[in-house]
Amino acid sequence: MSDIQDRLIPTELESEVKKSFIAYSMAVIVNRALPDVRDGLKPVHRRILYAMNELGMTSDKPYRKSARIVGEVLGKYHPHGDASVYDAMVRLAQDFSIRYLLVDGQGNFGSVDGDQAAAMRYTEARMSKIAGHLIGEIDKDTVDFVPNFDESLMQPAVLPSRFPNLLVNGSSGIAVGMATNVPPHNLGEVISATVAMIDNPDINLDELMEHIKGPDFPTGGIIQGRSGIREAYYTGRGRIVVRGKTDVEVLPNNQSRIIITEIPYMVNKSRMIEKMAELVRDKRIEGIRDIRDESDREGMRVVIELKKDAQSSVVLNYLFKHTQLQETFGAIMLALVDGQPKLLNLKEMIHHYIRHQEDVVTRRTKYDLDKSLARAHILEGLLKALDHIDEIVHLIRSSKDPAEAKVQLMERFAFSDKQAQAILDMRLARLTNLEADKLQAEYDELNKTIAYLQAILADEKLLLNVIKEELIVIRDKYQDPRRTEISLIEGEIDIEELIPKDEMVVTLSHFGYVKRMSLSNYRAQGRGGKGVSAQVLREEDYTEQLYTVHSHDDLLFFTNQGRAYNLKCYEIPETGRAARGTAIVNVLPLYPEEKVTNMIPVPKEDRDSQYLIMATRFGLIKKTSLYAYRNIKKVGLIAITLQEGDTLIGAELIEGGDVMLGTRHGKAIRFSDDRIRATGRTSMGVRSMRLDEGDEVISLASIEEGAQVLVVSENGYGKRTDPDEYSVTNRGGKGVKAMNITEKTGLLAALLMVRPDEDIMIINDDGTIIRTPVEEISCTGRNTQGVKLMRVDNGSRIVDVARAERESEEEEEDGHHQADSEGLDDNDAHESQGEDGDI
Repeated sequence: MSDIQDRLIPTELESEVKKSFIAYSMAVIVNRALPDVRDGLKPVHRRILYAMNELGMTSDKPYRKSARIVGEVLGKYHPHGDASVYDAMVRLAQDFSIRYLLVDGQGNFGSVDGDQAAAMRYTEARMSKIAGHLIGEIDKDTVDFVPNFDESLMQPAVLPSRFPNLLVNGSSGIAVGMATNVPPHNLGEVISATVAMIDNPDINLDELMEHIKGPDFPTGGIIQGRSGIREAYYTGRGRIVVRGKTDVEVLPNNQSRIIITEIPYMVNKSRMIEKMAELVRDKRIEGIRDIRDESDREGMRVVIELKKDAQSSVVLNYLFKHTQLQETFGAIMLALVDGQPKLLNLKEMIHHYIRHQEDVVTRRTKYDLDKSLARAHILEGLLKALDHIDEIVHLIRSSKDPAEAKVQLMERFAFSDKQAQAILDMRLARLTNLEADKLQAEYDELNKTIAYLQAILADEKLLLNVIKEELIVIRDKYQDPRRTEISLIEGEIDIEELIPKDEMVVTLSHFGYVKRMSLSNYRAQGRGGKGVSAQVLREEDYTEQLYTVHSHDDLLFFTNQGRAYNLKCYEIPETGRAARGTAIVNVLPLYPEEKVTNMIPVPKEDRDSQYLIMATRFGLIKKTSLYAYRNIKKVGLIAITLQEGDTLIGAELIEGGDVMLGTRHGKAIRFSDDRIRATGRTSMGVRSMRLDEGDEVISLASIEEGAQVLVVSENGYGKRTDPDEYSVTNRGGKGVKAMNITEKTGLLAALLMVRPDEDIMIINDDGTIIRTPVEEISCTGRNTQGVKLMRVDNGSRIVDVARAERESEEEEEDGHHQADSEGLDDNDAHESQGEDGDI
């Protein structure tokens, strides 16, 4: 008993449940519920197709019993219930469930009315022709293999998938805490979009949507409007409204009837009809005299007889609203990328597929090259043997056994082991002149093949061209017309399509006023021009951030509470140059005491290669891929998890380089962004620097070429310093002195990068602002106090410093005019800016 107790390990129940549930969740996500972005298949579907291929059940072979396939899958690859395997196989054979059948079934495989398939002992199946392109060339080392459940056999981790099956056939599944629902598409459209992306890797989503019009469901139907499609393709989530296809037949005696020939995807026709009959029986709908199902092998036909004088449009609208004649398809384009579930937009799905094909074709080419080189090696030996055939025959005849003959051949003629064996295995008939010519012709052709294969491996463009040509062959062979129509909803306006595609200027002021203006408002001027005012603000406010972006671009807003919000540029109210703008709280649903700290324009392309860096007051720093912030709801999301009392002090978009942080006690640290380990969106980050007691981080800046480091203290002292004086160190150090902090200077208020041709705006806690040209600030070393930039009254302190464009004479005049319009003379205006406005 004591031995058992010694082996027992005390464990908290909460910890054990958490650990076990996470393991279970990942098993469900990776091994059961979600498709792989590369081949669009869940493990069970992949195993079914692989087992059929191993059994030789290809499209050109006879049908075999479904029970044989299920048994093969269960016994070798998928140790679960037979019903789950059979149901998965049945779905691959249902023309109302899958756009392009992967299993060619014979027998009763169910119906759109919800009828179950016949038992597996009655039905027969084989692979469809197009399924051969999913699994073809798997014997050429095109994909990795992994052990099966008992490690007695190997199975493919993914199929070669020579067409984009995830988009073509779609997928649906429910995992733990997540679900996927990828709609099916037209094969011709998807391959055309893939080819377009191969030709132009920088293609945008709008250009891709010129090829892929929208989902193409196997049951047809009519998609209402394009807004849901656009949303799904841009964000990975969207609500696509699908209606059944209906016609109205006018009959004599002022009667008519509605004919339903197509229904929304995954709708049970019998249940839909039952619901209609129930509405009629309960007298919740008027005007229907009879409903009958006249569907047959020729197609679907549901007839709704209307009463005399009944309006078909009124009846149809009621049916659309209260029955499954109209359904919403909730697109969730979630798939496994490198074993991790990711929500993808349309371009990302195609991108990952192309990368998979590059790997498949590269591996196939290497396999073919190795085989060709091995065969060429043998042919070289045979051709050489023909040149010395008499001597070789004599040598073989004089040897006592094949082993001795092989050794003699290798020593006398320098044949390799394989060449010598091939010579010994050669039939005498190959010695004729005709056979010798055939060997030479084969060798010459093989050399051409080897040169071509080597060229493919050496040239990425040629590799992509091979992928493109093979895709086009599949498209030309299997493409068919769209089944699902796309119609505009009456009265629906696609706002984004109505917004002119124009270059805009977006500004954010210190006190949170945001506005956008057309770039055309800023006319081109000759050198030495006065310029124009960008924004007229209240006296104590100033423009803190200004960007030139496209009207359809995204903008990220980060707040001090660690939340991120997303706006399209066109969602910011457009105003004239002289307008102040709109308070950001009227544009974003900010929480109480929440303030926007950064506005960052988001590039349309290459989001995977760019990172956001965020720093907090308590000395944490986080680097996260920009990809993680691409699907932000209107209410925002958590950009960084903050400790209690901590705040986000800055965020920067970075593609590589050095970052610098400054602290309240005058310390600064500089290190490469490579020192920051990339983490997930909701993580807290890692330590940026070790802070002394009572110290806190106040600034985050990225090193810019040609800029200097500006530090400003709370009592108005400041200086510029060359960034080279801040040596690059490891993350987590205590930093170096950025300013000699004394009682006279006060604590550090700001650290930022500035350029000589800019101005800076300094504001204290009573709202007084001063604007100073950067070039007038002295450049000194790190361990100095700097010079007086702004006189601060007792009890006041500098609270913020921001970069601004160089103020022109015209802007100064505008300021005077504004002061006059508010009843202030020039002297009053200067007093409102502080006594030291001319420093």
